[in-house]
Amino acid sequence: MKKLLTALCVLLSVTQMQGAMAQDNSQKAVLITGASTGIGRNMAETLAKEGYFVYAGARKQTDIDALSAIENIEGIRLDVTAQEEIDAAVEHVRSEGRGLYGLVNNAGVAVIWPLTEVDEEDMQFQMDVNVFGPYRVTKAFAPLIIESKGRITTTGSISGILAGTLSGPYAMSKHAIEAFTDSLAREMAKFDVAVSVIEPGNYGSAIVDNLALRMERRGQSLAGSMFKEEMNEMLEGFENYTEAKPPDEVSAALVEFLTDDNPKIRYMVVPNEDQARITIQQALREMTQLNERQQYSYSRDELVAMLDELMGDSE
Repeated sequence: MKKLLTALCVLLSVTQMQGAMAQDNSQKAVLITGASTGIGRNMAETLAKEGYFVYAGARKQTDIDALSAIENIEGIRLDVTAQEEIDAAVEHVRSEGRGLYGLVNNAGVAVIWPLTEVDEEDMQFQMDVNVFGPYRVTKAFAPLIIESKGRITTTGSISGILAGTLSGPYAMSKHAIEAFTDSLAREMAKFDVAVSVIEPGNYGSAIVDNLALRMERRGQSLAGSMFKEEMNEMLEGFENYTEAKPPDEVSAALVEFLTDDNPKIRYMVVPNEDQARITIQQALREMTQLNERQQYSYSRDELVAMLDELMGDSE
């Protein structure tokens, strides 16, 4: 009788363990890079509340510990410029046994400087994080995402459409993400993996603070710049950037992408109508510039017909 009771207890324990493992495996896991502050932190907390298990990438141990203290979040060391850390993150996620349903390439930096004056080190830094970062991380985690027929998104920006004085390095990196998304979406469709880009406007973020810190560390000044007046004006405008609307709407777009049966490829998310208007107008401006005085120009009626057809396709 005692042996029978012992066997029943063992069987019950195994059943409970299997049930717990099944529950863990049913919880979709998402990895977010650059999750220590700003948009990335908001995304991580939002997905955790929605019931996802979030691997939240950060570079500093204090940030990793703070993220790990939140339910459904595990902070992991992940610098998107360090291949060894990316490889270690892949091995860790695979060893956890949850699989990986979603990848969010969110880590990003901003270099604001005139294109004729920005030094190569800053330009390399800009591209290394914002362009090569998503490339490295996506390449490394692609097998896990393909296994789960999951989803990949990158935090772009309306600067992927817009570009202006002093924003050249940053806008170049975000324009590259537009092309990255289009090509990746076509390639991943073969594996039933959806791909998108989330394009925020000016929401509250630490990106400007980090820009100022980098300029200070590198001892950069505007002395001798031909764009000193424009730089001072832009830096003054940045003072209100961290007080901008919190990025809750950006995180909501991420949730929509992860849950929609028919996800979009582009999610433009802006805090006001002005930013939507200037972005859409710029896209239309580029269309008219492409069409202007070229061998196969289209009439206004023909362009409107194309637009009607495309809008019909998107409904």
